[in-house]
Amino acid sequence: MSDLNVMTPAEIAATKAAVMDQVPDLKTNPEIQGQSPLHHADLESLAKVGPKQGGIHLREHKLLGHLTLRCNPESVDQLAAAERVLGVALPLQPLTSAENGDYSIRWMSPDEWLILVPGLEAFDVESKFRDEMGGHYSLVNSSGGSTVLELSGANVVELLKKCTPVDLHSKQFPVGKVVSTVFAKSTAIIRRTGEQRFELVIRRSFSDYVWLWLQDASREFGLVIEA
Repeated sequence: MSDLNVMTPAEIAATKAAVMDQVPDLKTNPEIQGQSPLHHADLESLAKVGPKQGGIHLREHKLLGHLTLRCNPESVDQLAAAERVLGVALPLQPLTSAENGDYSIRWMSPDEWLILVPGLEAFDVESKFRDEMGGHYSLVNSSGGSTVLELSGANVVELLKKCTPVDLHSKQFPVGKVVSTVFAKSTAIIRRTGEQRFELVIRRSFSDYVWLWLQDASREFGLVIEA
């Protein structure tokens, strides 16, 4: 270490951030059960006994890995590192998204992206970022703090019009577009994944409220729960 506790470039390169796997080893701790923010709603049971036809279909994509990346969008090296890790380039255009298999990346601000990956792969993705990306950046794992609801069906746009002031016309909100906006009296990150299909990233603390709101708002269309 040099004088005044200033690290040399070589010392910085040799330093690694402490990354902890937040998912317990089920082989040594089989009694630990992962529970999504809507675990209490028991959507799997509702899917078995509930209606099979309706204008709104709801599915929870639970226990995904949620990683927030902040880096320099003008850094060729950092963009290349992110693409090596994710297998797809970070979306640089505002309000857009990108996908690579089970990985999806949402543009959140000029230097911020929300990355969703299968839950059991979150630690591996974190570790790869630490190995591949240099320079000043931030990567935060907030997997336990949110969940993803998929809404689809013939009346999905009509339903969402009750919930958000965003213009959902396909010309203004095409497939792949992402917005972070007001949803009911809460907030959501909304991404269009099909002509009649959307994904909502909602915070754990508001998940029960959003679930109750959607049940009421979809009453006139018919709600189908999918496991």
